[in-house]
Amino acid sequence: MPETAAGRPSTDRRRSLAIGLLRAREAVMSHFRPILAAHDVTEQQWRVIRVLSEAGMLDASEVADKASILAPSLTRMIRSLEERGFITKHKDKADGRRVLLQITTAGQAMVDDVMPESLKVYADIGARFGEARVEELLDMLDELATLGLEHTPSDEK
Repeated sequence: MPETAAGRPSTDRRRSLAIGLLRAREAVMSHFRPILAAHDVTEQQWRVIRVLSEAGMLDASEVADKASILAPSLTRMIRSLEERGFITKHKDKADGRRVLLQITTAGQAMVDDVMPESLKVYADIGARFGEARVEELLDMLDELATLGLEHTPSDEK
């Protein structure tokens, strides 16, 4: 492996998995951000609303997991989405500690407004990158996400 001027092994940052995933995410999200901004919804809010649209009623921890959002962030977001009339929350009658979330008619209407534009972006990505390659990439990302990799500081490259 080539060395740096300081005598340490050099690492090609373009080949870093973490950085590569971030760069790919940014490339994809750059197409979606204007759509979400036009509907006055953040990326995180959109993920929550979309999860609830697809899954129906879920408890907050399930929403956080499915939307890839940390619980403290979701707690703040729930308040905002509820105030805007996009979701409702209530306590689980069987377990008062659980908070159940559900999309409202207004939330579903917003999803219905955004989805045609979103589907156009997906179609464009599929046309440019290849539908089969998109599907293969999604399968590989799902597989990678289920590996249960242990977090160690030395892995962050």
